[in-house]
Amino acid sequence: MKLSTDSGKEGDFHTLEHGQLPPDPDAHLSPEEKAAIDRKLLRKLDIRLIPWLCLLYLTSFLDRTNIGNAKLDGLEKSLHITGGQYNACLSIFFVTYALFEPLTNVLLKRLRPSIFIPIIMTLWGITMVTMGLTHDFQGMMAARTFLGVFEAGLFPGVNYYLSCWYKRDEFGIRAAIFFSAAAVSGSFGGLLAAAISNMAGIGGKEGWAWIFILEGLATVLIGIASFWMVFDFPDEANFLSDEDRRRVIRRLKADQQSSAEHEAFKIDYFWASVKDWKTWLFAAVYMGCDVPLYAFSLFLPSIIASLGYKSTTAQLLSVPPYAAAAILTITVGYIADRTRQRGLCNIFTSFLGIAGFAMLVAGKSAGVSYAGTMLAALGIYPCVANTIVWTSNNTEGVYKRGITLGFVIGWGNLNGVVSSNIYQAKDAPLYRQGHGIVLGYLTIFLLGGSVLQYSLLKKENSKRRAGERDVWAEGKSEKELEALGDGRPDFLYTL
Repeated sequence: MKLSTDSGKEGDFHTLEHGQLPPDPDAHLSPEEKAAIDRKLLRKLDIRLIPWLCLLYLTSFLDRTNIGNAKLDGLEKSLHITGGQYNACLSIFFVTYALFEPLTNVLLKRLRPSIFIPIIMTLWGITMVTMGLTHDFQGMMAARTFLGVFEAGLFPGVNYYLSCWYKRDEFGIRAAIFFSAAAVSGSFGGLLAAAISNMAGIGGKEGWAWIFILEGLATVLIGIASFWMVFDFPDEANFLSDEDRRRVIRRLKADQQSSAEHEAFKIDYFWASVKDWKTWLFAAVYMGCDVPLYAFSLFLPSIIASLGYKSTTAQLLSVPPYAAAAILTITVGYIADRTRQRGLCNIFTSFLGIAGFAMLVAGKSAGVSYAGTMLAALGIYPCVANTIVWTSNNTEGVYKRGITLGFVIGWGNLNGVVSSNIYQAKDAPLYRQGHGIVLGYLTIFLLGGSVLQYSLLKKENSKRRAGERDVWAEGKSEKELEALGDGRPDFLYTL
């Protein structure tokens, strides 16, 4: 792919030095004309990227959590497994999922999104089908193990991928729309499970088995279609003209980002992420919303059933909390983009989740407990997307950002093991122990961690504005300054 430079010569994106801008195709236009072109470019990106990626994540979240719907339809009895074995099947997914997540963004960058994402989707769809064919505990454990391996690349991969297309104050709403697919999948999953369970007896399979088989086959078809529907990074995306490629990269550079550029992997990027205090504090914050997220999504059907509702009714009553959560997730993403106050959005939204689980702990009536599930969903889902965007906004560098997102999301998902084991059958129908543990995670890690991170980033920005970090730039060339990423003295963190 060739590009014209300002001097009239031709060049390739991959021959530009790190930090070097491609020529501006709109240099001769007025600010108003440039703004109009920018809006048109954003619409083009949104239409091409967001809807299909949302479908992928809806499928992903549905496939990892539909075991909760299957349980409600008799999975444990059919496979002759105990409550502890069921929880082990939930846990093993998060172990492999978390272990592989830090590696996936490097693979995504090196193999290209249009190859990596369709392959992993097709493989986990096949794995889903095998879940519907299992006859015992060992088979389900094996299938859930591989499901974690193959699904590991999608969520961190897509969030990193989107951060390579949008400016920091544009990323939040897109990531929120993307993640809202998880809430939609919870809503849609309950309706779908209720319908599919009526296939019980067809082909000698029970209803819970058909949930896995049909949803797995749908995933395989979507995965195959993704070879044509998922695009590569801006410097290679085939739906953009040469001029639009230049525009995407220039606008990201103006936003102090370099993630759209081609750059070779170095082990230094790994250590830069590992040694950054922000990585681990963001991981703690994300843990504070991920444990509640999976506890909620895996056990909501059982929690509602414990309030006295029958299987199909419980499936249907799981829909409203997810629908409300999807709406608030997008709303918070919009507000955070406009205000650039992602920490405050986390802090205020977390109080909804805390109130919800407090009601679940103390509630004695079905009405109060169900209202608690509504507030819990509203307090959890927006913070997941917002925390990921907050992390991305404050981590600069092509590979460092990808590795950091992998660590943060991987650590959060590893704590899904906790989510899988805190709701014990012996604690039914009130599940006070499980609700109390989730309440602790929301209070200490999500709320407390967000307050601490916000305070530290604000303090660091004050030092950079006051010139206390200028010494970091002394004697360095522009290329060396670019290599500092978010360590540049003029890089201001998003609060």
